[in-house]
Amino acid sequence: MQTVWVLGDQLDRRLGALGSVEPGEARVLIVESDAKLRSKRWHIQRVHLVLSALRHFVEELRAAGFEVDHRRAASLSAGLEDHVEQFSPSSVVATEPASWSGRDLLVGLGVELVRTDQFLCHPDEFAEWADGRRRLKMEDFYRWQRTRLDLLMDRGAPVGGRWNFDDQNREPPPRGDHDWPEPVRDDLDAIDREVLDELHSSDLSLWGDDPTGLWATSSDRATARLEHAIQTVLPGFGPHEDAMLSGNWHLSHTLLSPYLNLGMLRPGEVAARVEAAHRAGDAPVASAEGLLRQVIGWREYVWGLYWLWMPEYRTVNELGASRRLPPLFTGGDTDMACVASALGDVGRYGWTHHIQRLMVLGNLCLLAGVRPDDLVEWMWSGFVDGAEWVMVPNVIGMALHADGGRMATKPYAAGGAYIDRMSDHCKGCRFDRRARTGDDACPFTTMYWSFLDRHRSRFERNPRTAQQVRGLDRLADLDAVRERATEVLGLLDDGRL
Repeated sequence: MQTVWVLGDQLDRRLGALGSVEPGEARVLIVESDAKLRSKRWHIQRVHLVLSALRHFVEELRAAGFEVDHRRAASLSAGLEDHVEQFSPSSVVATEPASWSGRDLLVGLGVELVRTDQFLCHPDEFAEWADGRRRLKMEDFYRWQRTRLDLLMDRGAPVGGRWNFDDQNREPPPRGDHDWPEPVRDDLDAIDREVLDELHSSDLSLWGDDPTGLWATSSDRATARLEHAIQTVLPGFGPHEDAMLSGNWHLSHTLLSPYLNLGMLRPGEVAARVEAAHRAGDAPVASAEGLLRQVIGWREYVWGLYWLWMPEYRTVNELGASRRLPPLFTGGDTDMACVASALGDVGRYGWTHHIQRLMVLGNLCLLAGVRPDDLVEWMWSGFVDGAEWVMVPNVIGMALHADGGRMATKPYAAGGAYIDRMSDHCKGCRFDRRARTGDDACPFTTMYWSFLDRHRSRFERNPRTAQQVRGLDRLADLDAVRERATEVLGLLDDGRL
């Protein structure tokens, strides 16, 4: 009998190799790897979600009639070797893994790979789209996706007469009270509790708060999260999707990314539900388009770039960043209100939304010159939706501009003014977002000008940053800014900022 090997982020009965067989036609192999569990300092909610979702999937397959060999092994390769020794399968097939190293491993083990359909745009299709293009702009890719998939389109034209509604989806936090939709939570079931007990009794290096039922660990619960997102969250998603609030960690975000990345939901079904909600009059076009852009645009664009540029892309560092990840990322305290809020949310939930990742945590590391690999590893292991293919382009290309502009034409660097505009963090913070120098100067503002100063020769030639660089010439206190930046970086290194 043939064996279909299913990896931990392929939890979909319809996916690739598994989708082509019926119960009785193949045996399913699922391996929990000790080497993988010990490879990083994982957030406990990240590990719990993966392991519990995997074990729920095993039970779902068995209930459907599949024979499943679910085993714990020292490594993935050891798990396969033990399986082959016990069952002597006629062949072993698997769906293409989502990581470069995963594909190399399975090919080296002689596993037959079946083309993945976990995304709407396969890497081969992305490579064809990218071929001959001078710049690989996300907007161009997104419009191509919309057109070929016929999503939010009317007779070849975008619904509403516009491809995007960004100008309506970048509002700061609303003033006063706002009725944000509460996320769905479930009681931990027997499998959830079993996994949590195992993690508590293990010697794994884990951090963060224990799971509380926030993250769905079974396909039916993930589907319930999708229903909630479409019916309750989507109508108010668009306007404040970039906003940040100290008193609310989720706002109107759908929280669906972990399930998409583990295969528990498919991007096509999410996109179809988004369009249907708009067509039915249940979601404004700006909100529908904003979420569709994330699901079929940005997410698939990042996936495509990962496969187009790896493995060399993993090690690029065009800005020569050499500072280690600051201690505050691994348990230290900080007086920076925006950073404390974002890191607190990661600790409590294993999640923050895209602006906190890019413009607070990523921006801090960009301005400080933190090594790209350090931030990739931290985000990969710390977020419930983390994966190498997610974090490598997002960190290297977007957050840290480490690729020199291949992905984004300008660095996403900002001082305290941006954070003040898009959040309520600056109110009550001990730092003054307007000040560049002095003990009370906002570290973001100080480091922003220092960053432009350090990389002046590079960014004064960039049309998108030249104006900001010229602003250095208007700073009468530039020498004092340099001195304060040195102090700030030292405090950051010592965990005293």
